[in-house]
Amino acid sequence: MTDQRRLIALDADDLAVISTHVQDAAVRVRDIIWQPAEKRLVVGMNRLDWDQTLAGEVVPYLRVAALRFDRVLSCKSRNIDLDDPEAALELLGIEFHPGAAPGGSAVLNFASGGALRLDVECLECELADLGPDDLDAGDLDESAEPSGVGV
Repeated sequence: MTDQRRLIALDADDLAVISTHVQDAAVRVRDIIWQPAEKRLVVGMNRLDWDQTLAGEVVPYLRVAALRFDRVLSCKSRNIDLDDPEAALELLGIEFHPGAAPGGSAVLNFASGGALRLDVECLECELADLGPDDLDAGDLDESAEPSGVGV
């Protein structure tokens, strides 16, 4: 298992690296959070740990991660049912299309033709791993005391 990843993108080349790390990530519509007052979009996801795959591990290892874009002027969607919070999406990748410098549009492309287009003042993106996605209901001890999380 590799360390938790934290990547920052300030240009198209940096964003291409982040795009590689989020390829095939699983996203739920409920985990796409647009905060217009803060000019921010946050996308929660379960992403494959490509480093461990390249290291020869046979079983894919998942990580819970957050993808954050700042300085977002607008967020538009295509072919994503925003009224269905449980809808599952598969993130294929992220592209940056430059506009009037230093701005442009970041496009998150999903399987089945879905997309989010973010018009940005300038590119500021961060991918942060939050931990392993290793919660398995079979591992829960029903006699254990609640941890207090979410209570």
